[in-house]
Amino acid sequence: MTELNGAETRVSSWRLLALNPVTLLSALVLLTVAVVAVCANWIAPYGVNDVDVPNALQAPGATHWFGTDELGRDVLARVLLAIQASIRIAVISVAFAVVVGVTVGVVAGYFAGHKGGWLDTVLMRVIDVMFAFPVLLLALAIVAVLGPGVSTTILAIGIVYTPIFARVARASTLSVRTETYVAASRAGGTGDLYILRRHILPNISGPLIVQTSLSLAFAILSEAALSFLGLGIQPPEPSLGRMIFDSQGFVTMAWWMAVFPGAAIFVIVLGFNLFGDGLRDVLDPKQRSAIEARRREP
Repeated sequence: MTELNGAETRVSSWRLLALNPVTLLSALVLLTVAVVAVCANWIAPYGVNDVDVPNALQAPGATHWFGTDELGRDVLARVLLAIQASIRIAVISVAFAVVVGVTVGVVAGYFAGHKGGWLDTVLMRVIDVMFAFPVLLLALAIVAVLGPGVSTTILAIGIVYTPIFARVARASTLSVRTETYVAASRAGGTGDLYILRRHILPNISGPLIVQTSLSLAFAILSEAALSFLGLGIQPPEPSLGRMIFDSQGFVTMAWWMAVFPGAAIFVIVLGFNLFGDGLRDVLDPKQRSAIEARRREP
């Protein structure tokens, strides 16, 4: 019966997501972005670093849909490859933050106030110290120490978003661990590791899924900011942030050099944020009940 109710809940969740036009549109945008990230090398119309100086600063047209930059390179090809790089960095860095942050948060929340309570104190004080620094400032400090590049950008973004997942996981764990089924499992002699894996993690997945979607959006922005400052992806590999930086001297004569990379960042970040809002409405019981109540109203 429990499995049946769980299946019905999942079906209802998908139905509510599909009935929300904004969430559905954002999902289609993100699906398109995912296809571009996977297939960018094949769909790019020109080589990403093909220099054609005689056709430099060419306006958007039939030959170059997004125009060309100061070296005659196709802006569309560079935007596509830059999206691929941004998505790759965002996904890997957020995955790192999820694994480390959720592990820290769940362990700290499960043992808070009980045996091993000192572990909660130590872990969360470290998280509080990390939280005291602005995200971009901490990322800049990490990259400045380790040196610019893709690997250090991934590590920096992953580290600065770890505290967010740790706090979300700890808060959710503190709520779930007091449930009767957890107490019954513990009274039956079940080990802590089994309880964490079987009862805690599945029941805190909702807030973590929402936070993952939102963190992907901020990771895209963080990567673009680091690349804009010259500390992220290094030339000749294209980056949306670096393309905007390079366009500063040509804004009045070649607006497309800044507009298209900026538009790509805007669309991707907006898509993740709107999709995260839709997931929150569905996965949060209070929000979900309110939505279902409004739909039942005549």
